[in-house]
Amino acid sequence: MKRFIIALAAVVLSIGAASAQKYIVVDSEKIFRSIAEYNSAISALDAMAKDYQSKIDAAYAKVESMYNSYISQKQNLSDANRYAREQEILAEERKVAEYQESVFGNDGLMMKKRIELIQPIQRKVFAAIDNYAKSGGYDMVLDIAANASMLYHSESVDHTNKIIEQLK
Repeated sequence: MKRFIIALAAVVLSIGAASAQKYIVVDSEKIFRSIAEYNSAISALDAMAKDYQSKIDAAYAKVESMYNSYISQKQNLSDANRYAREQEILAEERKVAEYQESVFGNDGLMMKKRIELIQPIQRKVFAAIDNYAKSGGYDMVLDIAANASMLYHSESVDHTNKIIEQLK
């Protein structure tokens, strides 16, 4: 019973301390979309991704064509020729898959380009949010852009537009 009372007192005290904190809510996605440089970077990345994807699709179409040709000729090929063609098709498929990974993988060209284009903008936005929070004496900044569990927030704590103005 004593433990329960101590635990309850700790919870009540922590709730009281938490309610004394000043916090604001921002929508980082709205802030990013308000920056022309960010929108240009996203458009450029989308165009690059579309171009790379069309090259990859064409390469896979070539592999599929090789396979279909092999299937239609399979009956007329010797065992050695069948094996050689199968290996050729598998090698080509691996080559395309490796290329796809080199472009779209975690360490791929698109990720590197994304970091190159977006990271400076992120630093600028996060620095603006940090400066705004410090200058306003806020203890906590909550981002509602990707927070699926944020069910409600008052407009009075949403400072997104003020940060957008500060960035301009």
